[in-house]
Amino acid sequence: MKNLWNDQEAAKYTTDLEQRVYSSRLLGADPSLVLHGGGNTSVKARETDIFGEPVDILYVKGSGWDLASIEVPGFTPIRMDHLVKLAGLEALSDLQMVNEMKTHQTIASAPSGSVEAILHAALPYRYVDHTHADAVVTITNTEGGEGRIRDIYGDGVVIIPYIMPGFDLARLVAERFAAEATERTQGMVLMNHGIFSFGETAREAYDRMISLVDKAERYLAAQNAWELPKAADKRAPSTAMIEIAELRHQVSAVAERPMLLRRHTGKAVMQFCDHPELARLSQQGPATPDHVIRTKRVPMLGRDVAAYEEAYRNYFEEHAAHARTPVKMLDPAPRVILDPDLGMITVGKTAKEASINADIYAHTMQIIQRAERLGGWKALPARDIFDMEYWELEQAKLRHGGSAPEFQGEVVLVTGAASGIGRACVDSLMTRGAAVVGLDIDPAIESLYPRPDFLGLVADVSDAVALRSALEQAVKRFGGLDMLVLNAGVFPGGTRIAELSDRVWDQVMRINLDANLMLMRECYPLLRVAPRYGRVVVIGSKNVPAPGPGAAAYSASKAALNQLARVAALEWGADGIRINSLHPDAVFDTGLWTEEVLQARAKHYEMTVEAYKTKNLLKTAVSSRDVAELAAAMCGSLFAKTTASQIPVDGGNDRVI
Repeated sequence: MKNLWNDQEAAKYTTDLEQRVYSSRLLGADPSLVLHGGGNTSVKARETDIFGEPVDILYVKGSGWDLASIEVPGFTPIRMDHLVKLAGLEALSDLQMVNEMKTHQTIASAPSGSVEAILHAALPYRYVDHTHADAVVTITNTEGGEGRIRDIYGDGVVIIPYIMPGFDLARLVAERFAAEATERTQGMVLMNHGIFSFGETAREAYDRMISLVDKAERYLAAQNAWELPKAADKRAPSTAMIEIAELRHQVSAVAERPMLLRRHTGKAVMQFCDHPELARLSQQGPATPDHVIRTKRVPMLGRDVAAYEEAYRNYFEEHAAHARTPVKMLDPAPRVILDPDLGMITVGKTAKEASINADIYAHTMQIIQRAERLGGWKALPARDIFDMEYWELEQAKLRHGGSAPEFQGEVVLVTGAASGIGRACVDSLMTRGAAVVGLDIDPAIESLYPRPDFLGLVADVSDAVALRSALEQAVKRFGGLDMLVLNAGVFPGGTRIAELSDRVWDQVMRINLDANLMLMRECYPLLRVAPRYGRVVVIGSKNVPAPGPGAAAYSASKAALNQLARVAALEWGADGIRINSLHPDAVFDTGLWTEEVLQARAKHYEMTVEAYKTKNLLKTAVSSRDVAELAAAMCGSLFAKTTASQIPVDGGNDRVI
């Protein structure tokens, strides 16, 4: 375990709270300590209130903040005296506890403090750190785990038996720590949960955390249980594009909402999926109950979604009757799928959620295998896991979670996505919650949006091999396809038919027509199993209903594409796939319209540039965003009963009318 403290960097953080920020980020930077919002930290401070009187404050990590990127506003200030009094109560529901903490914050706009705030307040140290260190969790999830912890740390830590986070844990810690801590105590281990360290300075608490976890790692190494055998090469897994899309369809049906799937086929993953005792190891439970909220109790083995759903319902019925408060069953869809051919597939309502679930289970795989080498993997009983999964605080979040974005859990592919109308479509669809795959010949597409719900791929849409590869990557990343926006195209310079070459004609037809035929044909099997039925939007042109001289190749290609879309609407309607066309005109904020071209065209019509840009019946400019917003709307519920339509987006053109 490497100590990342740097005195020069630390010196830039001058206050106690800023020091808390610095050391928290160091902890969050190591995924073997903290994963995606896990863990929490705090610092105690004395401040002056509005009356000029001293008040003791606990600054504790706020809900929704990640230690890796936390800032000063991410720490919630709560009055210490009230927290200490709460710790002395005989009983307090967790909902009441959260309310008491919220009403005793000294900054009303601060996020809700960690549910372990009372626990932090009860520990008699200025700085308190809490992580879910892989090494410690591994040891506590084995037969005889508590004895091993005592062997490693002696009286350097107080050991707390497992109890789920919340008031009961805080009260137990307050009692046990006061009775068992000595001057040699540097930390506290919560069985099957994690580890605490503390100190009078941020550095002391951080150094102790690193030292304590390092001891656990060294112990595992000495027992030949830290370094796992190098993953062996395995045959390259099949692309399985259609199988994954069909699996997504089934998972979404059980979840009763579109879900995203992400496929993982690294060596370590494939080796774990091939483990001869996978069923025993993977079906005991998560590495720490905190993870069950994201990944559910156990992963699904194989591809039988119906069997998993039935098993989950049985698990719920078995334990719900004994829950502390009445609970409503969560959706019974898996969040992790392990299959010897497909590898690991993680599931989420969003791309970020699927990615987080992958990170969590990648660590779970390591923890399970290390625990097996140490003496045998042993997770908590299903009842304890159920209590965490159906914790009243999580149930409250679900009740007050609000509505999801319109296209959350859905996937759209946009061609010509690096600029102009294509990029505007990307923006509009992502704003509505969709995961987007953008194709373009411009390499800038790959870095257009560095976020988990965007996949930018360089591809020539007229290259069948490149298109197939792009679709395979899209399905691997997001699990399928729900929407297709056919936008890529070329507009050659004005050429009369008498001067039109075969080369230009063939090029325009290949990109504007043939490429779209290929893409529609390849996407059809994916659109057919889209959870909410497939949708296609064709970005056509005013030249379809009203061609102009000098644009024979362009006009003919767009008209043929329009006819292709009409035929597809006839053929695919039985599958619930709807196809609609937009015919924009005079969209000047695209790469085709440079300032020089605008000046030349305006001069040709003896107009100013501004007048030329609004030479339509409504005297309005049409932007890429205008087209994109309508394209996104046509994929939504407003147009749910419309197919084969052709809608102009031109401000009113007398020739079209």
